[in-house]
Amino acid sequence: MNQLLPSLAEMDHHAELQPQFAAWRAGYGPFVHSLETQAAVFRLAHQLVQAGLQEDLASVYRLMQAIDRLSSAGLWLVVHMTYARQVRLDGAPLTAEDFKANPEGHTGGSLNMVPAYAGYLGLNALTGTTRAWLMGQGHCVAAIEALNLLTDNLHPEQAEAYGGGEAGINRLLQDFYGYQQAADGSPAAPLGSHVNPHTAGGIAEGGYLGFAELQYAHMPLPGETLVAFLSDGAAEEQRGSDWIPRWWRAEDSGVVLPIMIANGRRIEQRTQLGTDEGLAGFRQHLSGCGFDPILFDGRDPAAFVCMLWEMEQRLARRVEEKERGILNYPLPIPYGIAETIKGFGFYGAGSNASHNLPLPGNPSKDETSRNLFNEHVAPLFVPQDELRAARELLLKHRQGRPLERDNALALRRPDEPVVPALNYRDDSCSPMAAVDDFFVALTQANPSLRPRVGNPDELASNRLGGVLKALKHRVIEPESEFEAVDGQIITALNEEAVVSACLANQGGLNLVASYEAFCVKMLGAVRQTLIFARQQKEVGRPAGWLGWPLIATSHTWENGKNQQSHQDTTFCEALLGEMNDMVRVLFPADHNSALALLPSIYRARGELACMVMPKRDRPAFFNREQAEQLARDGAVIVAEEAGESPMLLIANGSYQLSEMLRATERLKEAHIAYRLVYLQEPGRFRAPRDRWEIDALAADGVRDRLFPERMPQRVLLTHMRPEVLRGHLWPILPDANCSSVLGYRNRGGTLDEAGMQFANRACWANVLAACARLLDMPRTALLKADEAAAVAGKGDPGVLR
Repeated sequence: MNQLLPSLAEMDHHAELQPQFAAWRAGYGPFVHSLETQAAVFRLAHQLVQAGLQEDLASVYRLMQAIDRLSSAGLWLVVHMTYARQVRLDGAPLTAEDFKANPEGHTGGSLNMVPAYAGYLGLNALTGTTRAWLMGQGHCVAAIEALNLLTDNLHPEQAEAYGGGEAGINRLLQDFYGYQQAADGSPAAPLGSHVNPHTAGGIAEGGYLGFAELQYAHMPLPGETLVAFLSDGAAEEQRGSDWIPRWWRAEDSGVVLPIMIANGRRIEQRTQLGTDEGLAGFRQHLSGCGFDPILFDGRDPAAFVCMLWEMEQRLARRVEEKERGILNYPLPIPYGIAETIKGFGFYGAGSNASHNLPLPGNPSKDETSRNLFNEHVAPLFVPQDELRAARELLLKHRQGRPLERDNALALRRPDEPVVPALNYRDDSCSPMAAVDDFFVALTQANPSLRPRVGNPDELASNRLGGVLKALKHRVIEPESEFEAVDGQIITALNEEAVVSACLANQGGLNLVASYEAFCVKMLGAVRQTLIFARQQKEVGRPAGWLGWPLIATSHTWENGKNQQSHQDTTFCEALLGEMNDMVRVLFPADHNSALALLPSIYRARGELACMVMPKRDRPAFFNREQAEQLARDGAVIVAEEAGESPMLLIANGSYQLSEMLRATERLKEAHIAYRLVYLQEPGRFRAPRDRWEIDALAADGVRDRLFPERMPQRVLLTHMRPEVLRGHLWPILPDANCSSVLGYRNRGGTLDEAGMQFANRACWANVLAACARLLDMPRTALLKADEAAAVAGKGDPGVLR
């Protein structure tokens, strides 16, 4: 910010010529404008006028004064949101009855975000451009909600609840951590403890610290700008964010402006950045990673305005220099570091207590705390006439452009993709080949949709060689034909980083593939996206991004050669617990069943899919008609032997289907009737948990047709842990005494495929043993003596191979 800045004498002279500059320069409320910030505002004003973005210098300075007042009012309102039941718009002290019985709020971080978000609003007003915003520390939402209310930037339900002056503000205070519920148990207030779909312009909850840092570079498309507010605590937690300059390319990404709020504190201790040595080391680290770190005053909204503008100009110059051949990737990404103290503007700033409730006690009961509250909010109070004038000036500058509520990222809805032709096969091959061929064709048919592939493993090993050849690893210095500076594959041995690249690419086409056991590391990032999208649906503004699959391959039953760390079914089990209308958990058994699923996955909006599928060659279990029925219904009848009281066999997973088919041969030899059903999408047959999930169930009549009551004796062999699937599928396993569920029992080690199945009591012989129990017959009626001994753990497992 110190490039070509004016001297103190020049600013003094300018203040004599420009009374509005002098008025702003004097500061307001808690805001003291440093000499460096004064010089930056001087420079900003001249640049805006020269660029034709502002009529004259005085207009810039008047708006800067308005931002000061809105910021001070924002601090005042945030503190009231934590502690007060009602406000006094005349600035009078609050009495005991005016306070909440149980105050709550992430006060310190929210106070730090007020000048940051106000600076963002100010730059939009000054330049006539609506940028998007992202906040990694979503618990600081009070700052956003307060300033959105003060600037009339609200969704309709919030405008109805909180607009209209004092009564609306009091409702805001009472709703903040008010815990009121609607009749269905959901929160009654259009407000939350974190960013949520009621928060105007919000695009992510920010509940999992560190994920915004991994995602922001992949969010904006060319022509868009994103301001990303980040936390110093998350920088220590999630170091994958250091790689942003490795991934950002001007050719396929919009402008990113990362701003760290360096307040120096976590919840109960200092961060490393809270020390001079730590901050200096962090700046050096950022420089080594390819960033251009710039320190500025994080206690001044004007400093945020100037820093965001400066970062934008610097990045534009670097892109221009790259186009002229002066620079190469990675370009130095400007990175603002807002130095402040936690809870700036109120009592307890800089202390551990500032994180949540800075006052020593409850003002509704403690007079000392009540006096401290009134003493420290008094300097923040903005008289109503001044506040009204500031708001009107900001609204005047908003004319002719979208509200911040309606920024491009918040309204993301790409065109529906052109789906390529489906090429079904009748030979044995890897089911991953279906994904490989389809995704390459999909990206070629939709050049306007930016592709991203998240790869924490080896694409070639996971049978995605066509994707690798067509889209290539994104690197700085290519070393092979499978690497390119503009490659679309984000590869890193960090599952959170690569899945975040796709979760953030809401304007394009995405694909993630990983070893099943390592997908678990993606779970938090995926869940945050699913939760936010579900809430968007519930408030009537459903997410518009295109669906895509998270593929868990090289999976538990294929990874016997490795140790048990590679044998884990947690990921699909956890996602099966999420709402089925937001994420489909799918187990395609072969090429055709995988292929038939892909069009519906990529045409979906605001919905992910988890595909658990083999990478090894598998038989063609299903023809085109059966595969499409599986995609439509979630299950299909594979084989049937007529007769009295047939056993109902249910296979879930490709290798499980093979074991079931082998078991049916013995049932047929024993003249026992059976039906074998392949269960590809378990969530279609659960009991719906709310009205939205009803739409994700199998169509009427499908369950009764596939799993009729006349077949009470049932054996289910699943890819996952049997207890998990039994719990989800109680509607088709209604009687525990008449059913048996087999699957992964947390047994493993360095074993082959057959060894894994035997160790988990999940092979064909275990299926027959379960059938014998349900039929009340000895195992030897279905198994040979040595096979029965092996199943009982008293013989040689080799006889079962």
